[in-house]
Amino acid sequence: METRPIFILLGLLAAAGVLAEAYTWTDDSGVVHYSDRPQPGAKVIELETASGRRSRTTARANNSANANNASAAPAEAFAYQTLEITSPAPEETLWNIEGTLNVTLALTPPLQTGHQVRVYFDGTPQTAQGSSFRLQDVYRGVHNLQVEVIDETGKLMIRSLPNRFYVQQNSVL
Repeated sequence: METRPIFILLGLLAAAGVLAEAYTWTDDSGVVHYSDRPQPGAKVIELETASGRRSRTTARANNSANANNASAAPAEAFAYQTLEITSPAPEETLWNIEGTLNVTLALTPPLQTGHQVRVYFDGTPQTAQGSSFRLQDVYRGVHNLQVEVIDETGKLMIRSLPNRFYVQQNSVL
């Protein structure tokens, strides 16, 4: 058995596990540069990992002059990375829930103070508290659920994908 393909595969796997930071900066001529090496005044940028997820990195000050400039610059706008309805699962069939649907969300980062969750259950909007809540009057049939997070001014921050699920009820003959 030839060992060379095994070593190549191990090398590729080891290389895929390394995630280097990337930097961007604009020079005096207005040209934007990208590099894997930090430069004075450079900002760290987000890169996608091999799984397609974004790795969140934080900007670092490269020298004391840059640190002073960073404090004078306006803060970056807050943004959520992901919002997903984890329960009920898409296309899931629920049995005998007696009209009460428990909903669980996965939100990264967690819900910020002053932000609200708006729920669209079969197209009708309502607000919910937190990332886990109950909906009443959910009976037999096909239902659609979508959620979004809005800030204190009503601006949309993030929206989930639509989620269709089914409710079945045993009948007594």
